[in-house]
Amino acid sequence: MSIPKEPRQLMINLMYLVLTAMLALNVSAEIINAFYALNKGMKSSNEIVDKSNTMIKNAIDKQVEAYKNANNQAFQSKAVEAINISKEFANYVNSMVTELTTRAGGIDPHHTDGRPVRYKDKDVPTNFFINEKKGEELEKKIAETRQKFLALVTDPTKRKELEAQIALKVDEIPSDSKATNWTDLKFKQMPVAAVMPTLTKFVSDAKTSETALLNYFFNEVGGKEIKFDQFKVAIAPKKAYLIRGDKFEADVYLAAYSSNPGTDVSISVNGSGLGMKDGVAHYETTPSGLGKQTVKATANIRNPLTGQTTTAQGEFEYEVGEKSATVSAEKMNVFYIGVDNPIAVSAAGVSSNELKVNCTGCESINRVNDNNYNVRVNRPGEAIITLSAGSMNVQKKFRVKPIPDPVAQTTSKKKGGVVNNGEMRAFNGLVALLENFDFDARCSIQSYVCVRLQKREDPQQANVTGPTNPEVERLCRSANPGDQYQFFQIRGRCPGDVAARDLGSMSFLVK
Repeated sequence: MSIPKEPRQLMINLMYLVLTAMLALNVSAEIINAFYALNKGMKSSNEIVDKSNTMIKNAIDKQVEAYKNANNQAFQSKAVEAINISKEFANYVNSMVTELTTRAGGIDPHHTDGRPVRYKDKDVPTNFFINEKKGEELEKKIAETRQKFLALVTDPTKRKELEAQIALKVDEIPSDSKATNWTDLKFKQMPVAAVMPTLTKFVSDAKTSETALLNYFFNEVGGKEIKFDQFKVAIAPKKAYLIRGDKFEADVYLAAYSSNPGTDVSISVNGSGLGMKDGVAHYETTPSGLGKQTVKATANIRNPLTGQTTTAQGEFEYEVGEKSATVSAEKMNVFYIGVDNPIAVSAAGVSSNELKVNCTGCESINRVNDNNYNVRVNRPGEAIITLSAGSMNVQKKFRVKPIPDPVAQTTSKKKGGVVNNGEMRAFNGLVALLENFDFDARCSIQSYVCVRLQKREDPQQANVTGPTNPEVERLCRSANPGDQYQFFQIRGRCPGDVAARDLGSMSFLVK
């Protein structure tokens, strides 16, 4: 879908050049009226271009919906970016039009073309664009917007082709012009009536630039020819489980097979290329080891129309083993109460889909994936894991124990001893730390008693529920050299505990 340059648009551009030249000779009412007629015509053209751009964007969306892939979705995102870039630039220029209209006395109620009261005024554009340097700002904005448009095309060759179609750009100063810069050329001593179609033309250039990009993106998502969009490699093995010495055989299929003889398709498995016949490649190998084996297949499809190559990948796992069964704890030969205890099971000679795993003395056992499970227990003693498949029945016993006692310490990792008064004053609670415990478990402080002992003073005591409270923090903030702090009856609780545990005591001497 492409929009050719319309004769009407070309005529508008020519009229703009002629009127600008006539402006240097005389600003008659006829010329003023012609400028606003030109401005109105360009606005109408912009509306037509907007509708066309919307149609192209809708066509891109439909194409991407029909052929979803990362490449098409990327071009769809770029189409949205192109629209947003054009819209942002148009809003920027239209805000200048609004400002000029306001400065020129607002819209003249005696005319229907939207001209301001002082439409012949030359000082308003000169002050706004020259003295206030808004012209330099607009010049930079045009250059930046053009670069944003071109940056959406990553292919250097395509970008070179599109440069001529991006109409939005900063014009060169004619050699016979007396203007020393672009801003003077466009706006110096120009009446408001002449500036309005100039600004509208910039908006028009942005919209036609948007059109060029949308046409390019539409072609890239398959607007001109049928393209392959998604591919999946299907591997059909003769067996999913093998005994040592068996031969592995599989047929590898390209699910999006094309009968077009010009379509170049190649398939490889585990890095080795395979020949194809009627869209099918045959692969076989004799595994040398036991356990899981992985077959990775890759298909490269070259579209003869576009020259682009698309790669699709597939993967298949199979097992090789002997008749046996084992179960092992991933961390240690103990189950702990209150946490997930991961185990890994395997039964060579039996498919993982046929293997049943049960637990006696457990609260629950949950499957994570083919060979991994999480076991939860809730009382000390013994748990038994049972593996069964057909006539096979294998059992493994595990000890069930509570989580080890955590170690009480301050949040600054002090467990007692000599501290300076700054460290003591910074006290903000106790924590219960599980040292050298591999499981993801957290224990908490339930309660404790803190006593401050000062020379020749009565003891001060704080009874604390939880890791801290304002009373114990107040005692610690009063620490002075020579003071002693006793933390005793420290009690903590870990996952799975019915009641809090005694975590001992701590003693600090402030130096």
